Amino acid sequence: MSTLDAATIDALAEHLETAEMEAREVTKITDRYPALDLDDAYAIQWAIRRRKEARGHRIVGLKMGLTSQAKMRQMGVSSPTYGFLADDFQVSEGSAVDTRRLIHPKVEAEIAFMTSAPLRGPGCHVGQVLAATAFVMPALEIIDSRYENFRFDLPSVVADNSSSSRFVAGGAIADPRTLDLRTVGVVLEKNGEVAEMGVGAAVLNHPAASVALLANLLAERDEEIPAGSVILSGAITAAIAVAAGDNVTLHVHGMGTIGLRFV
Repeated sequence: MSTLDAATIDALAEHLETAEMEAREVTKITDRYPALDLDDAYAIQWAIRRRKEARGHRIVGLKMGLTSQAKMRQMGVSSPTYGFLADDFQVSEGSAVDTRRLIHPKVEAEIAFMTSAPLRGPGCHVGQVLAATAFVMPALEIIDSRYENFRFDLPSVVADNSSSSRFVAGGAIADPRTLDLRTVGVVLEKNGEVAEMGVGAAVLNHPAASVALLANLLAERDEEIPAGSVILSGAITAAIAVAAGDNVTLHVHGMGTIGLRFV
């Protein structure tokens, strides 16, 4: 049950989105509102989403966060979260990302799902996800928490749209019904050196299980995953920090390679 009134939720949404747009870090919001719970946090996130839609942005997909053991250890939390992906978050393969518009970006390796049919919980499971997926592909997500020093608790990060910032998805597409996503290997390189390696099973034992969990979490708000959505299923490895001058490349077995430059 929410502990904040509608005016406070809207004010916090404006506060966090302004920090995002101005690339300015702020203290985590639970410092001021220690009783803030996950209901409040998702209410703030959805208020940010409505603000973007009101300015003409489209929501092109959704993301799961904190789904791998490595990521949960890195962030000091224990539960997955979700966020939305707006059209201006998407960047092209091989393009340059302007770090001046970000605060303290980090990059993580993911497998992205493109849905061909809606997915609705509760009770959504891996089989339904695979049946409703047109294809999967490699993805790089750039996360950029608006909080000082990337320090937050679970309600604070949820309110901050689960640190969503930028993403690229591409490479070679694959049919998820013809390969075992649990054993798909990924190699994340930074400036030509291997930075992280992992396999799909790091994401809730199967990346499609993460998408099913997303559908079930959305059902709590009477929402669903629309057809034609890009879904970032969650980080397979720990995130790596990047800065101007860095080049990041992701190799996914059977799905090709994608990369980004930071300027």
